[in-house]
Amino acid sequence: MTTLYATLGVQADATLDEIKLAYRRAAMKWHPDRNPGREAESHAAFQQIRDAYAILSDAEQRQVYDDVFEREMRRWEAEHAAQEAEERQAQEQARRVAQEHYEKMVAIAMRFADEGHSRDVLFGILLGKDCETELAGRIADSVYALHESRHACAEGEAVAPAHAGTARTEIPVSPFDAFWQGLFRFR
Repeated sequence: MTTLYATLGVQADATLDEIKLAYRRAAMKWHPDRNPGREAESHAAFQQIRDAYAILSDAEQRQVYDDVFEREMRRWEAEHAAQEAEERQAQEQARRVAQEHYEKMVAIAMRFADEGHSRDVLFGILLGKDCETELAGRIADSVYALHESRHACAEGEAVAPAHAGTARTEIPVSPFDAFWQGLFRFR
């Protein structure tokens, strides 16, 4: 929002002499006769400069302007703060809803994995439950990897390759580690 002070190019605490000097400079710069080819633009700017000077050069009108401007700025700031708070609250609510949806989809996938269904079946079930394709894929991959890890641990086979670039030793993997590795594999 442009203030009358900004229109003249002075600070809000400018003296009357500073306002007069700024008015003269701005009027010379934007006078329509000095801006051939841009008459419409310069006429509008010149009119704004004249209006700003008329108010700021009169002590009573300047005081009224300052009081109204300050009051309106406080009102605007309060409205702006309330709007930001509403937006933050809406974002937090959306995050909570997304987290609940995610947890629900993981629980569904876990139930069907425990029943012995394949990764593709898990993926299809999640899609049928209105889960986004990418998320359904990540959950299906992770839950299936966890299920397979549990199954392998039960049979004593749980191992995972060591870090790339090192000797090909095998490191035992707990079901919890396998779950988290699978969960973040595609992010």
